[in-house]
Amino acid sequence: MSYATDEPRDAFQSEDTLGTTVNESRWYAVQVASGCEKRVKATLEQRIQTFDVADKIIQVEIPHTPAVKIRKDGTRQQTEEKVFPGYVLVRMTMSDDTWQIVKNTSHVINFVGAEQKHGSGRSRGHVKPVPLSNSEVERIFKQTTEQEPVVKIDMATGDKIMVLSGPFKDFEGEVIEVSPERSKLKALLSIFGRDTPVELEFNQVQKQS
Repeated sequence: MSYATDEPRDAFQSEDTLGTTVNESRWYAVQVASGCEKRVKATLEQRIQTFDVADKIIQVEIPHTPAVKIRKDGTRQQTEEKVFPGYVLVRMTMSDDTWQIVKNTSHVINFVGAEQKHGSGRSRGHVKPVPLSNSEVERIFKQTTEQEPVVKIDMATGDKIMVLSGPFKDFEGEVIEVSPERSKLKALLSIFGRDTPVELEFNQVQKQS
């Protein structure tokens, strides 16, 4: 199996930065069009089967961390947040053929790597994929399993809110500070005719449309 390519035939036969040959299976970061991570993963996995290279392109991952989204009514929804939006990670044995299969997948922009200049110096060269280091890979996947859920809320400074529970129930106010890591916000509430800053839990308030 071969493909037409403008890559030099020995582009992937040199030693990488860790001193091991790139003929071995390594993790690579691949830049993709914004919002197309899942589409690229599905398409690439299909191409792997079509070209029968599952022994060379071994794994495609979109690293996620757990997240909790606070809805407008204050309820919580378990969700996920991409660690690197706009990228997918691919574990593969790098060669001209496998490079082409990944690079020619719809919505793939390029591998992350080092740009190599053409001899003339006048035009841009190709990007030589650079594998992730073992420590980078370990850190990324450790983050996906050990990180505490990130709390996300559809509220920002200046939003109008209604208090749903607690001593200030039915008070209206304006958000002046949001602290997702603490699942709290501060809002100015009109108490006895004066704007007073009050700290509230996310699930105590509702965003006003």
